[in-house]
Parts: sequence; structure tokens; C-alpha cells
Amino acid sequence: HVQLVESGGGSVQAGGSLRLSCAHWKFSSGSYCMGWFRQAPGKELEEIASIGSDGVTNYADPAKGRFTISHDDDANRLYLQMRSLTPEDTAMYYCAATGGPCSWLGTDYAFRGQGTQVTVS
Repeated sequence: HVQLVESGGGSVQAGGSLRLSCAHWKFSSGSYCMGWFRQAPGKELEEIASIGSDGVTNYADPAKGRFTISHDDDANRLYLQMRSLTPEDTAMYYCAATGGPCSWLGTDYAFRGQGTQVTVS
């Protein structure tokens, strides 16, 4: 079992930035995939970014050019740097993880955190 704890959410004005963080236990295997999801009120959960243990990243269209996913292997932390935020980015943001490689938009994540709220006004 991998516990994931998100932090860094909050309220920000449009055009602002936030950096989300996800702390997790050290993976027992060398291969992993981690991702960020978000769910806005009344909308479906969507995967917005992922990163594999090989460093390969993928982004959904709303995140491209504005969000950056990264992972600190030593600190066991996943990050999502978000810039140029708009009210459409308002959502609960979740990090997720699983062993094995990423399959963009098809990864079967085994673990997910409780989420951190991002509100852009």
C-alpha cells in the first residue's frame, strides 16, 4: 500500500501560480507511474499529467504549456507547478500512483490521495 498526501492547494487570482506537492512512501519497485488528476464540480475526473520512473511526462491539453509535473526520487515527492491559472482550473486535485510503466490516459492507478482544493477567481 502506498499512502499519498497532497498539499499546496489554495485560493489564487487568475493569472497566478501554485505548486502542488504529493508526499508518498518510497516505492518498493524501481518502476512506477505517478499522475495528477482533477475534478471540477459537476465534471468527470480527468488526468492532467503523468510522469514515469523513466522521466517521461505527458500532459492533457488544458495543462500543456502551463503545468509542469516533476518527481523528486530522494524526497519521495511528486509536484505539479501550475502557472497562468484561470477559473477553469478550479477543481479538487489528486495525485495517483502505481507500479509499472505509464500508459497515458490508460494507466490503472492503484493508489490515490485525498486531494487538495484549488480555487481560482
